[in-house]
Amino acid sequence: MLGYLVVLGVTLGGVALFVAAMVVRRVLAPRVPSPTKLTTYESGVDPIAGNWQQSGFRYVAFAFLYVVFAVDAVYLFPWALVLRTSGLGVASLFEMGIFILVLLVGLAHAARRGLLAWL
Repeated sequence: MLGYLVVLGVTLGGVALFVAAMVVRRVLAPRVPSPTKLTTYESGVDPIAGNWQQSGFRYVAFAFLYVVFAVDAVYLFPWALVLRTSGLGVASLFEMGIFILVLLVGLAHAARRGLLAWL
């Protein structure tokens, strides 16, 4: 039962820190509402011309590359650190092989689309 109390304490501490940060932001942040600040703004599209505007799709490529290059490190580094210490066995090696294969497919797709070019 002590483990649950620790989890509860950490959760309550996190919520308290979040609420404290929001209260401090509300108290200290300057508020100067203006018509420009109150307009709708989404994805870099200025909502003046009408309901439909053509917008760039390039940001999705950057998000895709972030997933391929950064999220893999989140899984590979901890796996590599515990690989020597515990008996993870062949199943773990097989699962990580599938994970790396999926990442390589994503990287090959990005290379095929020309997203890895420097220019």
